[in-house]
Amino acid sequence: FKVVVDPFVGKLGVFRVYQGTVTKDTQLFVGDGRKPFKVGHLFMLQGSKNVEIDRAVPGDLAAVAKVDDIEFDRVLHDSHDEDSIRMRPLEFPTPMHGIAIEPKRRGDEQRISEVLHRMTAEDPTLIVAHDANLNETVLWGLGDLHLRSVLERMASQFKLEVATRPPRIPYRETVTGSAEGHHRHKKQTGGAGQFGEVHLRIEPLPRGTGFEFATAVKGGAIPTSLIPAVQKGVEQVLTAGPLAGFPLHDVRVTVFDGKYHPVDSKEIAFVVAGRKAFLDAIAKSRPIVLEPIVGMEIRCPAANMGDVAGDLSSRRGQVTGTKTVQGDVLAVNGLAPLAELDGYAARLKAMTGGHGAWSMVLSHYEPAPPTLQQQLAAEHAKHRRHEDE
Repeated sequence: FKVVVDPFVGKLGVFRVYQGTVTKDTQLFVGDGRKPFKVGHLFMLQGSKNVEIDRAVPGDLAAVAKVDDIEFDRVLHDSHDEDSIRMRPLEFPTPMHGIAIEPKRRGDEQRISEVLHRMTAEDPTLIVAHDANLNETVLWGLGDLHLRSVLERMASQFKLEVATRPPRIPYRETVTGSAEGHHRHKKQTGGAGQFGEVHLRIEPLPRGTGFEFATAVKGGAIPTSLIPAVQKGVEQVLTAGPLAGFPLHDVRVTVFDGKYHPVDSKEIAFVVAGRKAFLDAIAKSRPIVLEPIVGMEIRCPAANMGDVAGDLSSRRGQVTGTKTVQGDVLAVNGLAPLAELDGYAARLKAMTGGHGAWSMVLSHYEPAPPTLQQQLAAEHAKHRRHEDE
């Protein structure tokens, strides 16, 4: 029921004995694992001390050390006949407070991963998420105090300093109209040159469909062996759209024509031609930025319902329903843009005198307001100019 990473003993799995007797050299299985481990040292925890004992009987709280397979909420048993035994899981609050972290010193990237793995093994309410698109690691906890204590422990016990900032918002880009794009890539460098020409068509897809690639090339205008190169060039644009640098979603690309040279047409030529033809088509198809909308459940006293609804409205959100949970506690359901919820936990605490709680899940994506789209596009253009310099 508890995992502790001791700096001297190592990983400790703390458990309660419900049946039988555990002694040194007892072989135990972890959950439905197929490989047993032998109890080398059996401890009883007494404050900050670990006292070694010979046996543990029903009712005792004991611990075993240096067993990597032990995790929170696992059942230890000595026979595969008990593989199916499960304890009723404990219910924990959903971690809603997140911060993005990165090491202050270069070269600590591997260490930060190891330290976070140890800390999440101990704390089931601490979650680490890595967003590959945004290239950031986000640490989720129950509140500012919780995360502050985690960061202080990282610095004092593991000597690891990290920089923190609010998590980035996972915006997306898409197109709102159909368009055609074309590009001819021609390069001559003394010897063999590069040549590839691509004509393609793009069209929007329903929200959440993703990306589709199709070919309608006839008469061998582009050899079948070079079509994957065109697709590779197109997919290079998907990771960072041209409007604001966010991933591009919900678009279908159809290659319908092109030209090739029997000597100079190489894979790299059609990768470049496909990418630039796609960019040409996107510029004509009215691209927009999409923002994530989350579904919220806010529990608060009925007397604070007006304040909660008004605050949600001020964040471009809306209330979709309410219900009584128990007594005078209401559950308020609503939708709001994720970008507007920075600092919401502290605001809810202030409005309800500490009696409010909330949770959120991603609902869908909607077009961002025009002013926000312009701001994001301007920031992206500024960043690209800075990189070019």
